[in-house]
Amino acid sequence: MAMSLILRRVARRAAGLAPRAGAVAPSLAPGAAGAPIRWHGGAGTFDAGAEDVRVVFVAGDGTETEVVAKAGQDLLDIAHRNDIDMEGACEGSIACSTCHVILDDDVFDQLEEATEEEDDMLDMAPGLTDTSRLGCQVVVTSDLDGIRVQLPKQTRNFYVDGHKPTPH
Repeated sequence: MAMSLILRRVARRAAGLAPRAGAVAPSLAPGAAGAPIRWHGGAGTFDAGAEDVRVVFVAGDGTETEVVAKAGQDLLDIAHRNDIDMEGACEGSIACSTCHVILDDDVFDQLEEATEEEDDMLDMAPGLTDTSRLGCQVVVTSDLDGIRVQLPKQTRNFYVDGHKPTPH
């Protein structure tokens, strides 16, 4: 049986390996100074005047699609606004793993640590890797310009396999 993502991270720390370079542990107090604010189901809220950020989505079949997003948008919202095939069955409420993405090591290392809720959902994602994240929880910044986002070959939707909600 595959080791859960949480257990891998615990094992990494127990082995004396420091958290990823530049990684920031999420605050338990939402909105605490310097802590990122995550909104459950809050996709779609961003500053239209923010900096442009290029994002390259790589589909399971290897097809690449480059889009321009705004700093502050999450990957799920970016995908939905650009007709990228990323499901997001729970609409960003961290209640599924259908927006599972795989990131390059250097990009993964720049992100804050995943929350326990995110890790729990990732444990259910088919094709989980050490650099897996939920797209709804990855907010792009200008530092991530040119980010490559690998979409897994499959997702698992416990609601109805194949169901893809229409973003509103």
